[in-house]
This record gives sequence, structure tokens and C-alpha cells, in this order.
Amino acid sequence: MSDSEEIEEPVQKLRSKRIFFNNVDLYTGKNISKYLSSCIVGASLEDAEDEEEAEVGSVHSASSPKEGSYRIIGTMKDPDAKPPSFLAEVVSFKTREELLEKLLECDIIIYNITEDFDSIDEAVWSVSSLHTEIEHFDSPKMFILLSSVLTWAKSKPLDPDDTEIPFTEDDYRRRKPHPNFKEHISAEKVVIKFGKTNKQKFQTYVVASGLTYGMGENTFHFLFKTAWLGEASALHCFGTGTNIVPTIHIQDLASVIQNICDGKPRTRYIVAVDDSQNSLEEIVRCISYYLGSGKIRKIAKEDYDYMRQVVGTKLGTNKVERIAKEDALLIKDLKQNEFDSLLVNLRMEAMFLKESMSIRWVAETGLVDAIDRVIKEFKETRGLLPMRACVLGPPGSGKSTVAAALCKKFKLHHITMKEVIDETMERLKQSAARLNQTDSGGDEDEEEDDGKAQEDSELLEQINDSKEANDGRIEDSYIIKFFREKLKSMPCQNQGFVLDGFPKTYEQAKDLFALDDEDEGDEPNKVNYDTTIMPEAVIALDASDPFLKERIMNLPEEVVQGTHNTEQGFLRRLQDYRSVNHEDDTVLNYFDELEIHPEHFDVNEKTDVKNEAIVEKISTALGEPRNYGPTPEEKEEIERAAAEVKMRKEAEERAMKERHEADEAAALKQRQEEWMERLEEVRRQEREVLEAQSMPLRNFLMKHVMPTLTKGLIECCEVRPEDPVDYLAEFLFQHNPEID
Repeated sequence: MSDSEEIEEPVQKLRSKRIFFNNVDLYTGKNISKYLSSCIVGASLEDAEDEEEAEVGSVHSASSPKEGSYRIIGTMKDPDAKPPSFLAEVVSFKTREELLEKLLECDIIIYNITEDFDSIDEAVWSVSSLHTEIEHFDSPKMFILLSSVLTWAKSKPLDPDDTEIPFTEDDYRRRKPHPNFKEHISAEKVVIKFGKTNKQKFQTYVVASGLTYGMGENTFHFLFKTAWLGEASALHCFGTGTNIVPTIHIQDLASVIQNICDGKPRTRYIVAVDDSQNSLEEIVRCISYYLGSGKIRKIAKEDYDYMRQVVGTKLGTNKVERIAKEDALLIKDLKQNEFDSLLVNLRMEAMFLKESMSIRWVAETGLVDAIDRVIKEFKETRGLLPMRACVLGPPGSGKSTVAAALCKKFKLHHITMKEVIDETMERLKQSAARLNQTDSGGDEDEEEDDGKAQEDSELLEQINDSKEANDGRIEDSYIIKFFREKLKSMPCQNQGFVLDGFPKTYEQAKDLFALDDEDEGDEPNKVNYDTTIMPEAVIALDASDPFLKERIMNLPEEVVQGTHNTEQGFLRRLQDYRSVNHEDDTVLNYFDELEIHPEHFDVNEKTDVKNEAIVEKISTALGEPRNYGPTPEEKEEIERAAAEVKMRKEAEERAMKERHEADEAAALKQRQEEWMERLEEVRRQEREVLEAQSMPLRNFLMKHVMPTLTKGLIECCEVRPEDPVDYLAEFLFQHNPEID
């Protein structure tokens, strides 16, 4: 019996299924494909308890997939990009016939047409071609079209007297699309039609997805990015903001797709939305509060259309005066289809999901309720994690220069004591002034919190009293309070910061990074400092007093004027620093005790005035920037600077080449002149040798030959013979002295 069971075990192994997904490198395709690659076939049909035991949906290594899991193949929008690790095969084709061969090898074909509108035609062709091949199917196949709720955007209310009645799957025949989504609804109808002819072999489904969010964002990315950057004073809310936006977390949408792949639902049209009925204003306000300034700014649709028309024109002209520069720059990041999606106004209810599917909800009640998780996913997926550093050292060591360079390179906030104090005092004064205006009957700001204004006014009064009692100096307790508020501000929490020369003492560091009263607890593994503001890197600049004095004394007069770097001021500050930073009692000891060991850098280098070498070493230690990288304008500036460097380098190379060629030409000319001089000298010497060698022969000719020859020529002239040559020869022969 046991032998029989052992033989049957392999037959009971789960059968893996092959799924085709288009554009697996885009947001929707990547996240859903990754989710499906970690799912066991049929797992969503099990009980919730069994599902938890099987850990359905958990991510596993693509190199060692689970037995019986879905195998993902698909196309890439960018064929040159690196394929995702979970992808079993990248589908590339030159003709659609080649694509059809790949589709026929798959059990399930999923086409997403929500992001790349060019995919609509391919999706329609694919479902039509598969339908014509039904008789040749080796096994039943499923086609899923992932569409958008914007195909419902212009649908008339079910009850004109009660517009809050939500649409469900049963109403899909009444849907009317947004003008820009007519091709989508045509594709939906084609897919549903082809699924009616042979349901045993070919089943088709349409999923109308709400606006997706989570895992780095897609449609809402404009809002999240704008809030995170903090460059705009308020987050844009387009239109009135009262429109209801149907949404769904991308992993919940992936769970819906998993249920369809596993269960073969009876309905062919499925609405995939969560239970939220949030308005656009609620979503924008929530994102702004938890990620940005907390403020929103409503922009009418016609203003947005006007802004899009003038984006790219020169700002500051009369035509665009009413548009803020920040608005015109930010609006370029918002695509038209994203804008259309944000303005959709639909109340929808996913009845089929609730009644017939086993969804492992990540955010069943919507984006607003799950904002903490969504923001965490946004930051982690895009690598937007804050970078916190602290630069310490004696006065004159270059702390501010180093901190400013690091902030510029890593796009961090430069935190100096002067700016923190000035900024906080100015804010307190403005808050107190508004409170006084309210008390005297002035118009109250709608967004001003009276309680906060009263607290600010009392704090300002306490600070002023403290300054009077301390010769104009602000007590450490207030400075610590200012710094904590600054470091806990949203910009510092989003991008990060570099503390410049503060804290100065052990006690200041202990008070600055201490936990709030409500954060303290008895948990054994809990750290005893505030992790949200604690620097992850502490840089200590080391320099000797003689070097520092020489550096400050050599500064130009115009640089020293109006600063603390006068001779007396600098010596006093240096003495104060040394007095509170002994070897056994220094602010660096605080970080050492917390296992955050400072990195020491020696700045005793006279040639490196700007500490460029130190900045480069620190940058290497900190690692890669954790932000959005350079903006288009910054990229243009970087490219321009690189082009200038390249042109300068090419000019130097050309000049060097020309100098080299000129030097070679001069050397060649000199060698030629030297050669000609030597040649002439050789010729002169040869002439002298020839002349010296020819002298005996000349004398012989003049003595023995020329007299006889002269006589013969004279006689030949007198006689005038018919053959002078023969006559002369005969004459010479007869009068040859030797013959005589």
C-alpha cells in the first residue's frame, strides 16, 4: 500500500502554469508579474487558514521558483533595460506571427492597456488571433484584459435623484468612457465578445481597475514627488477636489488577477476597486500632511489647461504673470492621462470581489487609511531614504565649507545654528503678530491654529526674557528646542540634513537626540535616542592650533569683515572649543557610546584650502545619493559643464598637437638646413680633391699637347680642308713629339 502511495506522489505534484504579460518593465506589469511569480497555482481557492500556511503571495527567488508556481514571460517596453529577476523569459519578436507562437505556448495571457496606449491595438490583435486558433489549442487558455475605470468616466448616474449610488459589475453595459479612453472600451468589448464562442477552450475577462497606488506610485506619483521634494509651497489639487476617485493598491489588484487565474470566475467583467470613497481633496490633503507642507492649493481645470499651453514659454512675460513659476515647472511632470485620471468622479463598488474572491487585502479601506504604509513603500521602492550627517571640528577647520559641499552633492539641507535661530525667531514673531491682529479684530487666517499661535507668543516672550537675563544669549534649552523642530520638519525627514558644527558639547548632544517622553518605554531592545534625527554619519575634522591660526590669518580682509574670524574673535572661539572638548570629555564621546563611531579626517593640508579632497573622501564614505537625482535643468547644466570641459580639453589637445607639429616642422627644417650645409661642405671638399688630383694632368697637357694642337688648328684654318677633323688628326699624328 505504501509502495503504491509512493508511486502516486509524483502524479499529485502541482502543475505550473505559464503566463504572458506585456510590458513587464512598467509599473503595473512589473508589480503584478512579480506578485504572480510568487504564487502557487490554485492557492487563492484554498481556505484562508490553508492560504496562510502556504504563504501565498510571498516573494521568492526567481532563480529557484516554487514548485507549481506561475511562470512569467513577457515583453519589455524598453528592450535595452535589464529584465526583472522574476521573469522566466523575455519575449522579443519581429513579426506578430512570432508573437502568436509565444502566446500559444502560454496558459494565460494578460494585457495591460492602462499605461501604454500603444498596447491597445496589439491586445486586440492578440485576442483575435488566439480566437482563430482555438481548434489548435493543446489546452484551455485564458485572456485577461487589464483596463481602467475611466471607461466608466462619463456614465450617467443610476438614479438622477441619488448620485451616491455606486456602480457595480452588473452595470457594465451602461458605461460611457472618457473621451480619451474610447479605444479602451472598444478593446473591452472585443475581448468579451471573443470569450463567448467556446468557453471550454478560451475564456476572456476584463478587469476595470481603479487608480493604482503603492510600491513607488504611478498615477499619484506627481503628488507624492511634489510633496516629498517640498519645493512647492502647497500641493496641487486639480478642480474642486470633490470628485470621488476609485482606487486600489497595486498588490490588491495583483491579488484580483491571481484569483481570476486560479478560479475562472463566472462573470466576464470585473470591477477592481477598494472600499474607499475618498475625494481627490482628501487624498491630496492626506499626502500633503504626511509627506509635505500640509497645505494644498486648488487649481481649476481651465487654469491647468492654460498652464499646459504656456509651459515652455518664457516665464515673467505679461501673458503668464498669473502663473507661479513653481506651478509651471511642476506641471511638466504630470501627463495628460494622469490628469484625466485624477479628475474622474465615480462611485464604484466591487461586489464580485467581496462575494466571490479571496483577496488578501493590503489596503481594503483605501489610500488615506493606509497612508503610512504607502509612504513607506514609496520611499523604499524609489530609494528616497533620508541621509543624515553631522560635521564637527574646531573653528577654522572648514566645517561649513565641507557641509555646504555635501549638501550640494547629496541634495540635503544645511543646518547651521544662525539660520535655525533666525528662522525660528522670525516664525515666532510672525505667529505672535497674527495673534495680535486677531485679538484686535483683524481677519483670522483660516488655516491658523489659535492654540499654536498662543503657544508661540508665550514662547517668544520667554525667550526674550531669557535673553535679557543672559546678556542677549539664548539658553541652550531653547536652542535645542529649535534644532529638534527643524530636524523633525518634513523636508529634513524626507531628504535628510547635514548638521554644521552642532551639537558642540556632550550635554547638548544628549538633549538634542533624546527620545520624547511619549516615545520612551520599557522595551529591552529599544534604543535610547531618537532614530528619526540621529545622524548616521559623524564627520570629525582634525587640525592643529598653529595650522588653524595660520589659515585664518591668511584670509583676505574682505572675507573676514563682518564675521567671527577676526584675530580676537577666532582665538576666543578656538579657546572655547578646546575648553569643552578635552580628550576625555568631548561631544564625539556621545556618538562613540552609541556605537556611531565618528570618521576622523585630517585637514592639516595647506594646499587644499576648499577641503575638496576631504569632501571627496567623505562622499565616498557616505555612498550614493538617495534622492531623485538631478532635475532636467540640473542635467542640462551638468551636460553644459561637461561639454565645456570637453571643448576645453579638445582645445588644449589641439593646441598641444599644433605645438607638437610646429616643433616637429621646426626640427625638420633645422635638420634639412644642417644636411644642406653638410652636403655643400662635402661638395666643396670633393672639388678641392678633384682640383688637387687634376693638377699634374693639366700641366702635362699644357706642356706637351696644347702647343701641337694649337698649331694644327691654325694650319687647319689656313688650309681649309674638306674634312677638318681628319686633317687635324693626321696633323697631330705627324707632329707627335714622341714619334719624332
